[in-house]
Amino acid sequence: MNDRRNRAAESDVPTVLVVDDDEGMRAGLEFLLASAGHNVKSFASAQEFLDYCRPDMQGCLLLDVRMPGMSGLELQEHLRAERVRMPVIIVTAFANVPMAVQAVKAGAFDFIEKPFESADLLARVHKALAHAGDLRRDKQQVEAIRRRLSALTPREREVMDLVVAGRLNKQIAAELDISMKTVENHRANVMRKMRAESLAELVRMAMMAGST
Repeated sequence: MNDRRNRAAESDVPTVLVVDDDEGMRAGLEFLLASAGHNVKSFASAQEFLDYCRPDMQGCLLLDVRMPGMSGLELQEHLRAERVRMPVIIVTAFANVPMAVQAVKAGAFDFIEKPFESADLLARVHKALAHAGDLRRDKQQVEAIRRRLSALTPREREVMDLVVAGRLNKQIAAELDISMKTVENHRANVMRKMRAESLAELVRMAMMAGST
C-alpha cells in the first residue's frame, strides 16, 4: 500500500527519468541533474523503466539509443503507442542524420550527442520539463472540457454540434424541427454549461475535446 501511495505521489512530481545501460553515465547524469535541483530517477534498461513507468508520470525522459534488449528508439515507439505523453530527449554517442530524423518523427522532443556540455544538457532538460508542464495543462483542460460536454443534454449536444459546424439558428431549427426560440435557449445553455464566452471559444473547445 505504501509503495502504491509513493508511486501516486511521484506521478505528481516532475522528474527527469534517465534510461542508460552505462552505469557511469547514469551516475554522472544523476549527480548533474540533482545538483541543478531536479528530481532524478535512473534505469539500466528499457524494461526496467517500463516496469516502473505509469501513464500519468510527470517529467521528461533522457533516453540512450544503444542498449541491450529494447533499444532507445524502440522504447520511444512503444511509449508513443501506449500514449505516454512525455518529452523524450534522445542521448547517443552514435548519432547520424537518419537516426535523428527517425527519433524526431517518432515524437522525440530533442536529440543530443555524447559527449555533451553540462550546461547544454541542462538547458534542454529545462525546455523539456517546461513542455511537459504545457502538456499536462493541456490534458487537464481537455478533461475539464469533456466533463462539461457530458453535462449537456442530448438535444443541447445536437445544437452545439450544429453551431460548431457553422449552422445558423434558423438552419438548426429547420434541421432539428424545433422553433428558433428553442434553438436560442439551447444555445444559451450550451454556452453557459461549456463556459464559453464566444463562438470561437466554443469551436476551440470542441476541437480540443475531439468532438469536431
